[in-house]
Amino acid sequence: MKKIFSCIQLFVLFGALVVSAIGQNRNDYDLLLKGGHVVDGKNNISAIRDVAIKDGKIAAVAENIAPSRAYKTVDVSGLYVTPGLVDIHFHCYGGLPGEESSMFSAVPDLLTFKLGVTTVAEAGTSGWRNFPDFKQRVIDRSKTRILVFLNIVGNGGGNSKQEQNLDDMDAKATADLALRYKDIIIGIKTRDYTGPEWTPFDRAREAATLANIVWMCDFGVLRPERPIKVLMESKLRPGDIYTHTYAGLRGEMDDANQPIQALWEARKRGVWFDVGPGGGSFLFRSAVNFLKAGFVPDSISSDRDAGGWSVGQINTDLLNAMSRFLNMGMSLDSVINCVTWNPAREIKRPDLGNLSVGSPADVAVLHVEKGNFGFVDMYGARLKGTQRVACDLTVRDGKVVFDLNGITREDWDKLGNYRTRLGDRVWDGIYPAGRGSTGTGKGK
Repeated sequence: MKKIFSCIQLFVLFGALVVSAIGQNRNDYDLLLKGGHVVDGKNNISAIRDVAIKDGKIAAVAENIAPSRAYKTVDVSGLYVTPGLVDIHFHCYGGLPGEESSMFSAVPDLLTFKLGVTTVAEAGTSGWRNFPDFKQRVIDRSKTRILVFLNIVGNGGGNSKQEQNLDDMDAKATADLALRYKDIIIGIKTRDYTGPEWTPFDRAREAATLANIVWMCDFGVLRPERPIKVLMESKLRPGDIYTHTYAGLRGEMDDANQPIQALWEARKRGVWFDVGPGGGSFLFRSAVNFLKAGFVPDSISSDRDAGGWSVGQINTDLLNAMSRFLNMGMSLDSVINCVTWNPAREIKRPDLGNLSVGSPADVAVLHVEKGNFGFVDMYGARLKGTQRVACDLTVRDGKVVFDLNGITREDWDKLGNYRTRLGDRVWDGIYPAGRGSTGTGKGK
């Protein structure tokens, strides 16, 4: 009798272990992106790989991960899987009520996820005086990760008059606020200064030094009293960022439309060069010649704000900016690196822009359309192109937040008489119903 009882106990125990193992196996991962071409500059990967996500983090990147190990599997074969895109020149603060800047700042979540962008750096619309309002009204309420370049002007940018106010450029107050919010404020910004003085640039450098963060320099209007050669040689520090590189408006190129020697020397010293085309800071006449000379960007950003919506790509988005450089001859891997790992390095956030195990599960799934396309610079000149980057899927913190073609979804005619939401909060940030809801679980 004891032997029979022992056998039953062993059988029950064995069964429990099997069930537990199966359950564990099925829930190793919350979401599995299977069969895509992974491009990850940090980890030197450009190959077909599966990407597994668990608890909002990258859990595995491998050649073949069994779908049975994931709660939800999505077939991304034929597509490119990259880290979530990082746009380090973006404008999304509307300013205090009545301020002019409210006309030019974009609503972040409306203009990020559909582009594969999961992180933006707000480039100088707020200063130390109005940053708390920006944080409370925009940063804390957005799903997009918003980091900040704090304007050296206390009242921020966006108003042409206040951006010229030398009396409101307080390096210590700016640095003190940056140190108080060091998890959000990643740099200092100068923007659109038209005067002859070096004051804004010197105070921005001082604030950045005090707070041990980077300085992003928009050089404003070129003045003979402050030549760009001096900026490159003695003002910008190693690790600082020069934006609007391909505008050709501030002395970046010589009479032959080639990059001046001072730019090459600054790059050797460790200065980063960003694109930031926006609606008024990019010329093909400059960019094509710079690329032919080998002066490629370190980072591609958009300088996107709310302006230019009615005129299409004159005020560009990040995918459009990427497509421009793809059609000017840069490789896709290089372009992707300029919107992922390189900008993450520039802003000293090595946790971003990569698919390393343990990194935040921010992922973009892209494809390259083939056809006849055109791209327009700030003067309305066109570049003909045959390639255009588009976004299929965006994952933020392990949740799907954009799905262009419904590749995470089941076909309606295979679901029977469905009457509930079909998502699942385990992986779905669009229609997040409860776990186990109709239509959830593993996908195709």
